[in-house]
Amino acid sequence: MLLVGCGDDDGASPDDAGTRDGRTEPPADGSPPGPDGTTPPTPPTPPGPPPPPPTDAGTDAVVPPDVGPPMPPGDAGPADVRFTVSATDGVHAISPFIYGSNQGDLGARPERRLTLARSGGNRMTAYNWENNASNAGSDWMHQNDDYLGGGDTPGEVVRSFVESTHAAGAAALITIPIVDYVAADKNGGGDVAATPDYLSTRFRQSRARKMAPFTATPDTTDAFVYQDELVAFVDGAFPYHRADPLRRIFFSLDNEPDLWSHTHARIHPDPVGYQELVDRSVEHASAIKDVVPEAVVFGPVSYGWAGYVNLQEAPDAMGRDFLDFYLQQMAAAERTSGRRLLDVLDLHWYPEAQGGGQRIVVDDASDAVAEARMQAPRSLWDDGYTEDSWITMWSTEGPIRLLPRLREKIAAHYPGTRLAFTEYYYGGGGDISGGIAQADVLGAFGREDVFAACLWHLGETDDRFIYGAFRMFRNFDGAGGAFGDVSIAATTDDVERTSVYASMGSTSPDRVVLVAINRANEPLVAAVTVTHGTRFARATVHRLTRDSADPVAGGELPITELNAFGYEMPARSVSTLVLSP
Repeated sequence: MLLVGCGDDDGASPDDAGTRDGRTEPPADGSPPGPDGTTPPTPPTPPGPPPPPPTDAGTDAVVPPDVGPPMPPGDAGPADVRFTVSATDGVHAISPFIYGSNQGDLGARPERRLTLARSGGNRMTAYNWENNASNAGSDWMHQNDDYLGGGDTPGEVVRSFVESTHAAGAAALITIPIVDYVAADKNGGGDVAATPDYLSTRFRQSRARKMAPFTATPDTTDAFVYQDELVAFVDGAFPYHRADPLRRIFFSLDNEPDLWSHTHARIHPDPVGYQELVDRSVEHASAIKDVVPEAVVFGPVSYGWAGYVNLQEAPDAMGRDFLDFYLQQMAAAERTSGRRLLDVLDLHWYPEAQGGGQRIVVDDASDAVAEARMQAPRSLWDDGYTEDSWITMWSTEGPIRLLPRLREKIAAHYPGTRLAFTEYYYGGGGDISGGIAQADVLGAFGREDVFAACLWHLGETDDRFIYGAFRMFRNFDGAGGAFGDVSIAATTDDVERTSVYASMGSTSPDRVVLVAINRANEPLVAAVTVTHGTRFARATVHRLTRDSADPVAGGELPITELNAFGYEMPARSVSTLVLSP
C-alpha cells in the first residue's frame, strides 16, 4: 500500500494493484495481489505540547494480581443469547498499539483517540530521506516526484510525520527502505525507464550502513543514501522516544516485498527470494539496532496470504512455508548476532471473503456482502467457521483461524516474536456492517494478544461507521471513556449472531468494560453473567447502530441480581457497557 499518512478520502480499489489521484494501474499477475492506494501529502505539524495519555493505555499494563474472591453470579433470566464473563480467566495485558491507522493526521480527529500511526506503503520503498524524493512505482507510471512533500529539508517527510503523530499522543511506525535504490530526483515526467541508464541517473544507491560519522545534513550529490543515518536522524530529532511509553517510534523493514517485482519493477525487476529477503532483513535490522539498540523492528511486511505461504511464488520457495522459514532464519540470526533483530512479525490482511460474488473490502453494503463482512472477522480465530474465499477453497481447505495459526508458527519457530497487522480493512465504511466488523476485529486483536494494527482506508466512503467502532473502544462517551487495558475471558453461546469482549483496568480492576456485538437483523436479549470479586450495581450503556455513526448514550441499567443482568442489543449494533459498583 502507498502511504505517507494522511487523508480520509483517498484510497485504492481492493482489486487494483494501486492508484494515484484516482488513476489505476493493472494488477500483478499470478496470485491475487494485495491492494494498494494513495493518500494526500504529509500532514501539517500541529503546534503545542502533546495531550495527556489516553485512558487505560499503558504500554506494559500491569495485570491486577487480585480482583478479590470471585463470586458466582446469579441468574440473568431468559434470553436469546448468553454472555459469560470471568475476571479470573484469560487475563492478559492489551497492547495500546492495536488502535492505529495509516490514514490521517491523528491530531485532526482527536475524538478518535487513535494510538498508532504508520508512515508506510509503496512510496516508502524508494523514499530518499536526504531530499524527500520518491518513486510511485506501478501506482503511477514508475515516476520520480515530490508527491510526499517535505521540500528539500533532509528527512522532513518523516520528521513532520513523527512530530504530528507524537503531538496527538500516539506512537509512530516509520518505514526503512531495504531495496538497493531510492529516488534521486523529483522531476516527474513519467516512467524513469525512459531515461537512458536510469538506475545511475534517476536513483541513488541505498545502503544499510554508512560506516562513517552521521550528519543531519547529508551530501545529496553523492551516489549513496544510508539508512542507518536516517535512523540516527530520527533518533536525534526525538530523543525522548526511547523512554516514552506511548510516543514511541517503531521501525518497519520496507513494504510488501513479495510484490516488489510488480510494484517496483524498475529497481527490483526479479521476484524476491526467501534467502534474499532474510539477508536484507538481517542487514537492515542490525543497522537499525546498532543506532538504537532498544528499537522495535517490524518485518517482513507481507502483502497477504500468498506472500505468507510462498512469498508470491518466490523462485527459491521449494515447497517451504515462507513464514516458517522467515521466523526460523530470524531466530538463527539472533543466535549468531547475540541479539534479537526481529521483534514483530508484520503482515497485511485484506480478507478475501466474498458475499454475493464480491470481496467484502468493497463499499457495497447489500445484504449478501454485509452479512459476509460481519462474519469475516471470525476467520481471525474461529476454528468452526469457513469463509467463502479462494483461501479456504484452495489453500487451507477449511477454517483459516489466522491468529491461532500465526501464534503456532511463532511458538514453533521464534518464540517471543510479537504480531502486527499494519494494513487491514473489512469494507463497508459507510454502513453499520463495516462498524460491526471493525469492532469485532478490534476486540479480537485485544483478546488474541496482537501487538499493533493500523487500518488502511479503501474505497470511496468516509469510513464513518468504521471510526465509530474505534470510538466504541477508545472514546465511547466523548470524554475519553475507553475499553480497559487488560483482557478478561468473555464468551457467547451464539458465535454466528453475536460476539462479546471484556476488559478491566490495570489500576482499576473493579471497572469492567464489555463490548457486545449483535450481527442479527433483529434485537437480541443477552443474559450477561460476570464472575468477579466486586459486586456490580449498574451498567452504563453506549451504542453504535445503523441510525448514527457516532456512539449514542443508552442510559444506565440497574444490576439487581448478583453480577447478572439482561441487556437488549439493538438490531445490527455494537454496545459498550461499563459495569461499576
